[in-house]
Amino acid sequence: MAQLMLVLDATVVNVALPRIDADLGFGPASLSWVLNAYTLAFGGLLLLGGRLGDVRGRLRTFEAGLALFVLASLLGGLAPTPELLVVARAAQGVGAALAAPSVLALLTTSARDDAERNRALALFGAVSSGGASIGLLLGGLLTDVASWRWTLFINVPIGIAVLVLAPMFVTETARRPGRFDLVGAVSATVGAVSIVWALIGTPDHGWTSVRTIGGLVVGVLALVALTVTERRVAHPMIQPSLLRNRTRVAALAMMALVVGAQLSMFFLVVQYVQRVLGFGPLASGFAFLPFSLGIFTMSRFTPRLIARFGPLLLVVTGATALTAGYIMLSNAGADSTYLGAVFVPMLLGGLGGALCFMPITATVLSGVEPEHAGAASGMLQTTQQLGSAVGVAVIVSVYAAHAVPGEFLPGAHEAFLTSAVFSAIAALVALAVLTLRRRPVAVPEPDDVEEVVLADAA
Repeated sequence: MAQLMLVLDATVVNVALPRIDADLGFGPASLSWVLNAYTLAFGGLLLLGGRLGDVRGRLRTFEAGLALFVLASLLGGLAPTPELLVVARAAQGVGAALAAPSVLALLTTSARDDAERNRALALFGAVSSGGASIGLLLGGLLTDVASWRWTLFINVPIGIAVLVLAPMFVTETARRPGRFDLVGAVSATVGAVSIVWALIGTPDHGWTSVRTIGGLVVGVLALVALTVTERRVAHPMIQPSLLRNRTRVAALAMMALVVGAQLSMFFLVVQYVQRVLGFGPLASGFAFLPFSLGIFTMSRFTPRLIARFGPLLLVVTGATALTAGYIMLSNAGADSTYLGAVFVPMLLGGLGGALCFMPITATVLSGVEPEHAGAASGMLQTTQQLGSAVGVAVIVSVYAAHAVPGEFLPGAHEAFLTSAVFSAIAALVALAVLTLRRRPVAVPEPDDVEEVVLADAA
């Protein structure tokens, strides 16, 4: 429940933005910060949140983050000015960044066996990937029936219930001895915040602006400092061993590509059904039901499928289904219908997403020591946020390059095909890793056995 709440808050206010603007008077230049403030704080602090959970106790960190999130939701719903709403959204992001890595880490470390762990990861993947579409539906419903303020108020009773119930079912993890890596924490935070900040501004400022280039340079330099620091300190922010595994690195790349591709569905399909098909806010939310139903239906089967076929084959299949869906969306026209142009790609998106997210998550967390589960979870979710920021930046830039003022469809074709390229690359990465894993290992000749044994011992 907490994970669903944290994820859907990234999109639940999307369909309410016109009402928020009319009520508080943001203006077109600043309205995007209702979304960006949450994204920036959430994406920038996930690595720190994951490490704090490992060191200070995951349940304790989860409760602190969720309490801040609930309080910020209440203040945001009551906000009388644009400035206070943006501050509240940023505070929501901070709370989410503290809570989210502990959610995934607690799920994986408290599972009694692999089967239970896979079921938990399947539900986590379904909630994480389906939460965005549920947010659009819930946002449209609350905005139409009540007020945009209820898109924030709805978090308060749910969050309080989770805070009351969590200690009854979840056991606190032990604190880890040793000094906290302050330099690593600052470097990771500055690097992630700078890159996300630079990327979310590219649709307005362009890729060659001083703002974009400067933000990316600062972010890269901070991550270089993080890399140098982590090799020297006794208790690093991110264990270097987590990134020495090529399969884990490939899985992180696949996650960024799949998430980045999905942004066209949320950014462009919402506009298509409203501007071309004439849907209202609530109907636009319902238009995403095939996506959500596809995810939650397939998530029931992914634990058994991953046990039988392995994670990488599922990723190849899922990413291929996503690619087909985006290609179909690229053919949507002014005379198309919802059933003819949107329904099937949405369903493919849900089924394909479910086949990707849980196996990728399981691959990233496979072989991670329990004491580093929070750091690995933070790294995975940071990759998701960076993939989201890159996806928005690239897809919006492609769309803008081919757009015609006053019309929606010019540019949408190329933007959807860009998403297809993203997901196709993800499928190729998974296929390459799968092929390398299946490559036969050379058997040493008898004369070389002693050298091999000595090398293995070394």
